[in-house]
Amino acid sequence: MRDAMPDLPEGLTTRPLQKSDAHAVFVLMAAQELEDIGQVAIEEADIVSDWAKPSHDLAARSVGVLDGDTLVAYAELMGVDRADTSVLPSHRGRGIGTWLAHWLVDLGRSLGSPVVGMPVPQGSPGDRLLEQLGFRVRWTSWVLKLPEGATIPERALPEGYVVRTAEPDELPAAHDVLEDAFLEWSVREREPFEDFAAATSGRPGFEPWNLRVALDPEGAVVGVSLVLVSDDGATAYVDRLAVRRDQRNRGIAQALLVDSFARGREHGTRTSELSTDSRTGALPMYERVGMVVDHVWVNRAMDLG
Repeated sequence: MRDAMPDLPEGLTTRPLQKSDAHAVFVLMAAQELEDIGQVAIEEADIVSDWAKPSHDLAARSVGVLDGDTLVAYAELMGVDRADTSVLPSHRGRGIGTWLAHWLVDLGRSLGSPVVGMPVPQGSPGDRLLEQLGFRVRWTSWVLKLPEGATIPERALPEGYVVRTAEPDELPAAHDVLEDAFLEWSVREREPFEDFAAATSGRPGFEPWNLRVALDPEGAVVGVSLVLVSDDGATAYVDRLAVRRDQRNRGIAQALLVDSFARGREHGTRTSELSTDSRTGALPMYERVGMVVDHVWVNRAMDLG
């Protein structure tokens, strides 16, 4: 993808995003998700907490496309290779998505990124466009749901282990368990603790019970689940789940999962969701606790070397 940068349609303007644009980006992304998957998964708090991470330079790594005063498309690059982009359905088919893809590739090259990739619903207009532009599938992601009204299964912990709400001083240990586990298969730099804090205790609407920890008999954190409640209160979303490598295959992950489901239900949710991808091999475990695939995404990427 080294051809010349295309032009945007006449009358559209661009500028870097700023934190006050969070609601406009949410409205834009929600409209695209509703069009592509028939539901809205993104929440404004997701954007706010991402943009609150100290490591993210929003002004240098984002662009908004405006039609008059209306934000009709945007793109941003977080970290080395994680891109997000969206085009208002009413403005599709005008070359805006192609322009954004070129913008992201050019930005990635200027920053020395080896690859730039982004998630798109499988078979969606965005998926088809990126395929045409030469973006390959890096991995497949599944969004799973515990159906409304489903019985939450029971899962026993090993003797002497407990699952409970994390204490404030346990956040660094929880972060270590999550990052150690995710970096076994995710090719990226280690997340700074300050970024983790922004996405958990600093997230709008966060409550202490949202961060669940599994403790061994000595009180060490050996497993973590971050469960967030949707803005409408209907869904408990398990945003992150991990168990320390030397503690796996003992039922701890499943115990954390069903605890997350149960605590969510206690707080008024009707269903639970999470996302996993083909890098982790965890799909069968989620299916064993009664979750079913709701929709499928792919991460399409362009190698920049």
